[in-house]
Amino acid sequence: NRTQQQLELEIENMGAHLNAYTSREQTVYYAKVFKNDVPKAVEILADILQNATLDEGAINRERDVILRESVEVNKQYEEVILDELHSTAFMGTGLGRTILGPDENIKNLTKGDLQDYIKTHYTADRFVISAAGAVDHKQLVDLTQQHFGGLAAKSTVNFQPEAAVFTGSDKRIRYDSMGEAHVALAFQGASWTSEYSYPLMVMQTILGSWDRSSAAGRNVSSKLAGDMSDHDIAHSFMSFNTCYKDTGLFGVYVVAPDNKLEDAMWYTLDNMVRLCHNVTDYEVERAKTQLKATMLMQLDSFSNVAEDIGRQMLTYGRRMSSAEVFARIDAITTEDVKKTANKVINDEDHALAAIGPIFELPDYNWIRRRSYWHRY
Repeated sequence: NRTQQQLELEIENMGAHLNAYTSREQTVYYAKVFKNDVPKAVEILADILQNATLDEGAINRERDVILRESVEVNKQYEEVILDELHSTAFMGTGLGRTILGPDENIKNLTKGDLQDYIKTHYTADRFVISAAGAVDHKQLVDLTQQHFGGLAAKSTVNFQPEAAVFTGSDKRIRYDSMGEAHVALAFQGASWTSEYSYPLMVMQTILGSWDRSSAAGRNVSSKLAGDMSDHDIAHSFMSFNTCYKDTGLFGVYVVAPDNKLEDAMWYTLDNMVRLCHNVTDYEVERAKTQLKATMLMQLDSFSNVAEDIGRQMLTYGRRMSSAEVFARIDAITTEDVKKTANKVINDEDHALAAIGPIFELPDYNWIRRRSYWHRY
């Protein structure tokens, strides 16, 4: 039942850090505190989540903050492109909507809407409390029982999330005044629990990423990066593999000049389809080693470890140790990569989003035709 000012003062006096963020499937509230302040941090998080005052003045102030955030996000082409990619790939479903939502929703949200949302979604079966660092497990269990024990076991509202249905489609926003084109091309990927999730991570590492301003230049292991560099096709590219509860997106995000878009698409698709047929044992082994190193580097802080534990509990229902994850990666063979690539890429529909001077970007059918090779 704290006011916003009381909450800020309490956090500052502890020398702590309190924040929250939302992804497409999860909302995270987290606190960084000293060891002796763990009980206080759990109590504050419990108070925020269960007894929020939702002051009308604070709601209006936050509404303005979110609208300003929305303006800033729309200036970042990578964010805009990936939002548009989701909106076309998962059109008509919840996953196709942006995290911030349309401005009209932000302007019209009421205290009652927030209270209904909390009542519907903030229940024990949807919560995970995770911690890392200077924390005792038994103490955390006792604190959770003490402060979150009163949560409703299940929602009284029969809420069923919309199924995410992938639709092969594209969305093109032409601005000839822009200096370069931004294009995201994706195929339907796999969920977190799919047998294809780890091979897709290896495939993403094989495709890699590249930027022409990078010190590495053309001395990178990715064949796609070599093609982009040798032929001076793109400013940069980045492969991505996004997993969700029941689906995913696997693809490449390219930034290229307007007169190189056809070449950029040709080399991108050629390297993606190549994973179905000609990927080598050496490439797979190198990618597996690189993937393991990347995963370890992502756990370089207690905040990241706590977040990883929470995500795994929500997606897998248990914590997977680094040793188990590495064992799963080590078990992947070249044939597994080819099998996964054939399922995800070979002669499959794609989704595409593009913004900028895209008058030379090939149409949907041209790209669709190059999602497979003629092999005689």
